[in-house]
Amino acid sequence: MELSPLDIHSMPGHLIRRLNQISVAQFMEHVTAAGLSLTPVQFAALCAIHDHPGIDQASVAGLIAYDRATLGKVIDRLDARGLVLRKVSKSDRRARELFLSSDGETLLSKAHPLVKAAQPDILSGLSAQEQAQFVALLQKLILAGNDLSRAPHRGLDKTDDNRTGSK
Repeated sequence: MELSPLDIHSMPGHLIRRLNQISVAQFMEHVTAAGLSLTPVQFAALCAIHDHPGIDQASVAGLIAYDRATLGKVIDRLDARGLVLRKVSKSDRRARELFLSSDGETLLSKAHPLVKAAQPDILSGLSAQEQAQFVALLQKLILAGNDLSRAPHRGLDKTDDNRTGSK
């Protein structure tokens, strides 16, 4: 059986993967140029913990749409670097609440403007209007396909902003 040629360069999945490569490269370029050691998922986890002090690990995974096992390793690395604190929950002694340490807060405050500065570089081939439209379309696609993901976004409660796909 002969297969017809596939033009992967017109397939959304391939193009999204390529854009992710560009996004990660820009993130790393901006962050490492400033002498910081941080990955995109570590940044996302720090942001979630910063925004929700005392959050549990499973909820962080849901907020940043990462599988729990992988996120557990990410949190372990952040903990080993002294960037997060794990405290026993007062309501459930088996559970651990996550907080940023002062070093974690410092790293996040240094990284945040760098990550924001990287965003236009990721979409540099688009006009400002096209960038806004592209981001709106990405949000629409992510919302529509959230439940198809192996690690869907899950908000903390039903009032969470549904633009990111929370239920």
